[in-house]
Amino acid sequence: MIEISNLQKHFGTTTACDIDSFTVNDGDLLGLVGNNGAGKTTLFRMILDLLKPDEGRVLIAGIDPSQSEEWKYTTAAYIDDSFLIDYLTPEEYFAFLAKVGSMPQKEMEERLKAFEHFAGGEVLGQKKLIRNLSAGNKQKVGIMAAMMRQPQLLILDEPFNFLDPTSQNILKHMLTDYRQQQGATILLSSHNLQHTIDISTRIVLLEKGHILRDIENNGEEARQELVDYFEDHAENA
Repeated sequence: MIEISNLQKHFGTTTACDIDSFTVNDGDLLGLVGNNGAGKTTLFRMILDLLKPDEGRVLIAGIDPSQSEEWKYTTAAYIDDSFLIDYLTPEEYFAFLAKVGSMPQKEMEERLKAFEHFAGGEVLGQKKLIRNLSAGNKQKVGIMAAMMRQPQLLILDEPFNFLDPTSQNILKHMLTDYRQQQGATILLSSHNLQHTIDISTRIVLLEKGHILRDIENNGEEARQELVDYFEDHAENA
């Protein structure tokens, strides 16, 4: 699904990304973990052609995002609330996205029903502008908007941020079910190690823009490897 080659990004003397070669396979639910400044968001922004690399390239299903728009038909993402149009209500925002994506209104409304439990009665039907929603409910709007499109590639940056524990658990089930039912590829980053381990089929550890570990999440070995790494890092900080 994603092929990365010689991808580099520097901000002054700081290396934000330096990945020689990396592949995300179709159907992966890949969790990116790492401390602040590891380069997770920078990597996502380069994949989505929101940030130009200094060197190298990314291919999504064989398409270079910097050279073609075709990848956008199969890809959706939520990075932060800058993706939202905050002077609209959630319903207006979803309708706008549906219109842009040539999705009939009735189909959009039908797809949104799948998120009613996640929305928790606090997002839909409230007649509130997005800018007046809580941080958690803005997060829900962004995630719902991305998943509503039913993309084959879904990218979420820190999706558990601002969500209460119940919503976090609902989201974990949503993502797992979506991958299994749609055969989708999902990339997510999170500082919540437990949630990442719970749902990921594969976990990548980033540090200062480099991939340190690429772990198949088949059992307790992955959990222990990550716990040991972060414990050692804390002791040596």
